[in-house]
Amino acid sequence: MIRSGEIIESFRIAIESVRVNLMRSILTTAGVVVGVVLVVLMGWTIKGLDAVWEQTISIIGKDMIYVDKWNWTGGGNWRLMEARKDITLAQVEQYIDRAEAPELCMPTVRSWGANVVVGNQSLRCSAMGVTYEYGMTPAGEIADGRFFNQIEDEQAADVVVIGHNIAKTLFPGGNALGKTLKIQQRPLRIVGVVEKRGFLFMDFIDNQVFVPLLTFRTLYGFQGRSFSIAIKAGNEAMLSVVRDEAVGLMREIRNVPPSRDDDFSINEMKAFDAQAANIRLYIWIVGIGLTVLSFIVGSIGIMNIMFVSVTERTKEIGVRKAIGAKRRSIAVQFLVESTLLCLTGALVAFPISQILVGSTQWLAVHVFDFEAASVVSPFIPLDLLGIAAAVAVVVGLAAGLVPALKAAMLNPVEALRFE
Repeated sequence: MIRSGEIIESFRIAIESVRVNLMRSILTTAGVVVGVVLVVLMGWTIKGLDAVWEQTISIIGKDMIYVDKWNWTGGGNWRLMEARKDITLAQVEQYIDRAEAPELCMPTVRSWGANVVVGNQSLRCSAMGVTYEYGMTPAGEIADGRFFNQIEDEQAADVVVIGHNIAKTLFPGGNALGKTLKIQQRPLRIVGVVEKRGFLFMDFIDNQVFVPLLTFRTLYGFQGRSFSIAIKAGNEAMLSVVRDEAVGLMREIRNVPPSRDDDFSINEMKAFDAQAANIRLYIWIVGIGLTVLSFIVGSIGIMNIMFVSVTERTKEIGVRKAIGAKRRSIAVQFLVESTLLCLTGALVAFPISQILVGSTQWLAVHVFDFEAASVVSPFIPLDLLGIAAAVAVVVGLAAGLVPALKAAMLNPVEALRFE
């Protein structure tokens, strides 16, 4: 049984050893410092990724489902999806009339590669035709101004709501409301700017403009276009009910035989979780690989120094054994010393990590204008520091184990004779 007095004495000896050989100790722990910094940065990056992803989902809507000809995640056979019949406005209207579970459902139609013109500036984006109800969904939440109303919708008014990136690019001064932009040579008055919705790999959704459905028809026409149905379930608990109802109704409306697969796709934010998980996995693989490499280098350095320390203190070990010190006491002394070296490296790494984290977040937001980073904390979470310290302790124990056993197994007579 190891007594607390032995542990305290071992710490005292270890601290004195680190103090006497300060420069050697600092150089020895360099690998541990790098490893701890990588552990912290990897954990912070993954937490930041999760924060960005949660922000994206919350703005687009966790309770939103979109029925579309295409699978938005790219899953499935592209040629088979291309061969599907378009979803027509009549089919969308049939669904809206018959659906009972959703809180809201509305048609949407899109023109990819639309050009919006303001003065001499032109910007390529996508134009969406929607009803006024789209403004009641999370995807239609307004940062400035308003969404077009029912009267403007029904009268095909010349109004437009623009995405965050459109406003930022064409109106850098932030004065987009009331201004006019042209689509298909037709002037439209800007009545609102949608909140920034796209973070991470979904930045494209901020490059959209929204016009009333009937206005879209006068600009691009409905011929040859496939519609989507935007469905708001009301809450996450209703998603499965709304999804099942949508599948059943659309199969019936589109006359899909029981033996055939759906000729449409149900798209929701949950489907993109796999992409976020893949990014997280790549970060883990790269981060863990670099971290393990750093800790291996650091532990080899510490192990070598501990062997040197055992050699330097051989006579001391012999004296301690001669007056009754047990093997476990000798082993604990060197294990504590190697662990203290690693913890010293961790303590050095913590402020370095915080400086790197804070600087990275500040540069991303203020220099590189990467707005997604604004939702990431510039401070290291305490749990990451705890994990890094725990890893450092494990590495210290592993690195000091063999030298500690060597010291414990020394013959006291031979140790006393050592010069």
